[in-house]
Amino acid sequence: MEAATIGLDISKHVFHIHAVDDQGQVAGRQRLRRGEIVSFFSSLAPCLVGIEACATAHHWARDIPQFGHDVRLIPPAYVKPYLRRGAKNDAADAAAICEAVSRPNMRFVPIKSAENQGFLMLHRTRGLLVRRRTMRACAIRAHFAEFGIIVGQGRQRVDGLVDLLDDEGLTLPAHALIALVVLVSQLKELDRQVEAIERELAEIQQVNPMAKLLSSIPGIGPITATALAATVPDATMFRSGREFAAWLGLTPKQNSTGGKDRLGRITKQGDSYLRHLLVIGARNVVRYPKARSRVGGGWIEALLERRRPMVVGKRSVETHRIVCAESREHR
Repeated sequence: MEAATIGLDISKHVFHIHAVDDQGQVAGRQRLRRGEIVSFFSSLAPCLVGIEACATAHHWARDIPQFGHDVRLIPPAYVKPYLRRGAKNDAADAAAICEAVSRPNMRFVPIKSAENQGFLMLHRTRGLLVRRRTMRACAIRAHFAEFGIIVGQGRQRVDGLVDLLDDEGLTLPAHALIALVVLVSQLKELDRQVEAIERELAEIQQVNPMAKLLSSIPGIGPITATALAATVPDATMFRSGREFAAWLGLTPKQNSTGGKDRLGRITKQGDSYLRHLLVIGARNVVRYPKARSRVGGGWIEALLERRRPMVVGKRSVETHRIVCAESREHR
């Protein structure tokens, strides 16, 4: 097969190939099993290969280039406009990927190294454990409330309920005590697991140059720094901090026409996990005067006079645009 560009639609076991030549004519279509992928690309002359940035895409984007191919990952949303209407199947997806990867203004997803994916796996695991911990804490609070024992909001207040189980004067039914002891043991184990992951992330932040640089920004700690360093391995792909903010979905959605600018809410089209971390960091900067003074306290103080702290926290996320500027200088 003489191919200049290939669209590869990946899945768990079945893969589809759509290849075109230098003239844009179809050079071949093929259905492959997982074990045939390596032998297929090893027998081809170097060409451009497009893959949707979905599950396992980074694995193939690291493996296929060893045969001289130029592999590029495309966000799935950018592929959809090239999909033929009424023809949603794997072969049609491969053809749409092949068309999209050849567009001159297409934007691509940077290929993550195995090390960076390992960092992100720690973050995803921590997020899962934190959600499970929150569920256990809420269950403990609700079960105690059924017997008239109420505490205020906050994760730390649940610790007071946990201590009540050791109180000999606590009068609860035996079955309720059994249920609560099980939930408390799970809560303590989840605390231990989350703390272990956070210690590992802190160690990574100390040895990773990019994460260490990012930690110098107010409101960014080891968790946010390692997440940013792993998700954006090459910050020079952004021309400015504003472009980085747009990539994260922090810029307003536009509905402009006829020379009139109409800006709405933020698009939320980027990485929701990074946005979550940055908003939390910005809210902490707004909350503490010492942190505010490091990023230009006057601007934040003026905002606080007109807006609620929650709104100011979201607005001050824009101050994190210096991530790109400092990262570019570091590179």
